[in-house]
Amino acid sequence: MSLSHTRSASAPASEASIAIAARGIIKTYRQGADEIRALRGVDLEVRQGEFLAITGASGSGKSTLLHVLGALDRPDRGEVQVEGRSLAGLPEEELALLRRRRLGFVLQFFNLLPTLDARENAAFPLLLDGRDDALERAAASLDSVGLGHRLEHRPSQLSGGEQQRVALARALVTRPAVVMADEPTGNLDSSTGEQILRLLRRTADDGQTIVMVTHDERGATIADRAVRLVDGVLVPTGSC
Repeated sequence: MSLSHTRSASAPASEASIAIAARGIIKTYRQGADEIRALRGVDLEVRQGEFLAITGASGSGKSTLLHVLGALDRPDRGEVQVEGRSLAGLPEEELALLRRRRLGFVLQFFNLLPTLDARENAAFPLLLDGRDDALERAAASLDSVGLGHRLEHRPSQLSGGEQQRVALARALVTRPAVVMADEPTGNLDSSTGEQILRLLRRTADDGQTIVMVTHDERGATIADRAVRLVDGVLVPTGSC
């Protein structure tokens, strides 16, 4: 089965709701005496309901950009807005609430809690908020990714692909504005990776916004749009 996705005509950004906007993002790290400029003035808009793939070689700044867009890290300069709200100057407590309630994260290494079963792991953001319906909603989210029969299994009892699906169910359980996926197929075999990409595609088709970092060409093919980072700068897809 081909993973290719037929892209529909994109409305101009001014005519669509913007889920995330980044303007003039600069991020620098120090490595000993060296200064590494990870992002060099990145401008990017992601529309509501869009599936965007961020591609590029290792070290190009992909994960750094995703972390800045997802309020996991602050830029040195520039501004990020989520649903029209600027993140600049927000205290850490508010950023933590934003990440938990409006952003979902699917990471390469799953980040599941080993002592919790699949349902409890998927429910974790809701449990932190004290939601009475947390486990019920988590069960529904797991069922949506094909794991309704594995609710009581712990991560050690699940395959890599099943663990990644639990992570996706956890990311979706709060119905976030944006799902951030950082190399979600990086530790999976080809067949399992395709399953995860199809689940992300279906999630986007259901109206969720997806921002995915990937070095996998399949990911760029299945997305609505792909952008490429080269040495911290966005370039037209196909440029080098």
